[in-house]
Amino acid sequence: MLSSVKVEELSNHDRISWIVFSKELVLVDTASNKLPGHWVTQSVELKEHLSNAQQLHDLDGNKLPVFVIDLGAEEPCFDGLEFTSLRQVMMTVEEGAFDVVGRAWQFVHFYRTHKYCGQCGFTTTRVTWETAVQCKTCGHRCYPRVSPCIIVGIYRKGEILLALNARHTSSNMYSVLAGFVESGESLENAVAREIFEEVGVKVTDIQYVDSQPWPFPHALMVGYVAKWESGEIKPDEKEILDAQWFSVNDLPVIPPKFSIAGRLIEQVVNVNSK
Repeated sequence: MLSSVKVEELSNHDRISWIVFSKELVLVDTASNKLPGHWVTQSVELKEHLSNAQQLHDLDGNKLPVFVIDLGAEEPCFDGLEFTSLRQVMMTVEEGAFDVVGRAWQFVHFYRTHKYCGQCGFTTTRVTWETAVQCKTCGHRCYPRVSPCIIVGIYRKGEILLALNARHTSSNMYSVLAGFVESGESLENAVAREIFEEVGVKVTDIQYVDSQPWPFPHALMVGYVAKWESGEIKPDEKEILDAQWFSVNDLPVIPPKFSIAGRLIEQVVNVNSK
């Protein structure tokens, strides 16, 4: 969760990391590919925002203190630093930083989008002892939204089914299939439905593998592998522009291994290449 801090306490930390959001971008030191450090407390551009800084409390506890500033629509300029997208952070910033930034973004996004009560329309206030906002007028309380998504590595002997999503045409990156879980649906039902809707095949032996928070903007990716049962590939041509069976020994451009998509592909390849 995020918790408020006193400005005078921030100067006591010599080794800290700052996550500074502007719009949907995050501030990065372009020379070191790291998050900004202690100098933030001395920054003229950020001085007025320090009173709104909050500390990020990670689930496992951070080795070093991490503080968050949300500039909203402001986008000041800094020498040697630039605001970059979350996806760019994922690809370029030091290992482990993306998980921390992604967690912070989901909290920031929640507070930005819940300034008003969804039940009566009046303004909300933050609950201080947990991550929530509450309306003082009608008492309605809201918590951060988490959207479960399934993501599936589909295999048959020596092959894996990979698809080109409409979002990845510029990179020509093929990946495993994924989709949001619908209301009233089990995760396994969502696996079967999404696969059939997107590429027209049926699967069996659906097995859970791993999960990963995914801050675009508040997804939880639940990873599975499944065995092809029947059907010929027929891309829906809306989300999926192309889908093919690839030999596990001859793969196209695929997601990096630190993503759950990359890990699912790696698992299918390891099992089917033996």
